[in-house]
Amino acid sequence: MSRSGAAVVLLAGVLGGPAAWPQAAAPSATGVNVSAVRHAMNELHPLATFNVGGDPDWMAVTPDAVWVTTSSKNRVFRLDAVTNRVSGSAAVAKPCSGLAVGFGSLWVPSCGDHDLVRVDLRTRRVIARIDTGPADSEGGIATGAGSVWMVTSRDGVLVRIDPVMNRVVARIAIPSESYAAAYERGSVWITSAGHDLLARVDAKTNKLVSTTKVGKAPRFLTVGAGSVWTLNQGDGTISRMDARSGKLMATIDAGLAGHGGEIAYGEGAVWATLNGLPITKIDPATNRVVGQWAGKGGDSIRAGLGSVWLTSYDAGLVWRLDPSLR
Repeated sequence: MSRSGAAVVLLAGVLGGPAAWPQAAAPSATGVNVSAVRHAMNELHPLATFNVGGDPDWMAVTPDAVWVTTSSKNRVFRLDAVTNRVSGSAAVAKPCSGLAVGFGSLWVPSCGDHDLVRVDLRTRRVIARIDTGPADSEGGIATGAGSVWMVTSRDGVLVRIDPVMNRVVARIAIPSESYAAAYERGSVWITSAGHDLLARVDAKTNKLVSTTKVGKAPRFLTVGAGSVWTLNQGDGTISRMDARSGKLMATIDAGLAGHGGEIAYGEGAVWATLNGLPITKIDPATNRVVGQWAGKGGDSIRAGLGSVWLTSYDAGLVWRLDPSLR
């Protein structure tokens, strides 16, 4: 229900019930099978290595740091981009389903307390808890249009949170089996893994305004270069949509089929990761994979602060890399 009188959109029966998408125990990564772009991870030399231990996963970039979750430690760690050292942490029970930055805060979905935790970026203290949790442990949240956005139900519910009141002010029906959201150009974009769709919600009206068919089982997404990019777990492709019209612009064969992974935009490129294929670099000017690195590591990736940031989930590490790698 809406609080403080905000509009609530209820679109009953949107695109039917949930579709089955197998949650594979391990990825069936194949890669792009082009020798000119294939490399080994041991060819890379990190600019810095952060040993946070546990299972580093979700990351978010701020103007001076990168934050990374470790669910097994119930912490979110701050990695200082100036000193290349771990510089504090915040306690969150089983942080999961993405991180978002906005309104002087880090927003952390909790799979332990099943709520949304707000952490002050300066003090690293929890300053609010919103009584709504993520739809799934594998998802993503977003900030934009003066709000925080998170999918809270596998049946298809996107909530809008007012960061002034720390309250849900709207609930919007979206396609079922949706888990991750991103904000760009006045719209909230949401992937539906169960229906192979990218949905678009108008942030002014709180209404679902369009859906676009993309690759099979899209889960994670990113925005950049005037586009929305989805990582499609079912067929290993990356779909590119125009952020103004929502129309499909390109389908890129990246060979990244399988559960898990992530996609990010920054430093002039699109970056994707999957266990076994930790780094895939896509040139947005050509819509082509220009580099792919195979080996140990991977699962979460971000680009910013002049670097690429990559987790090694199994080793408890975060690597900082030069984005010019080819």
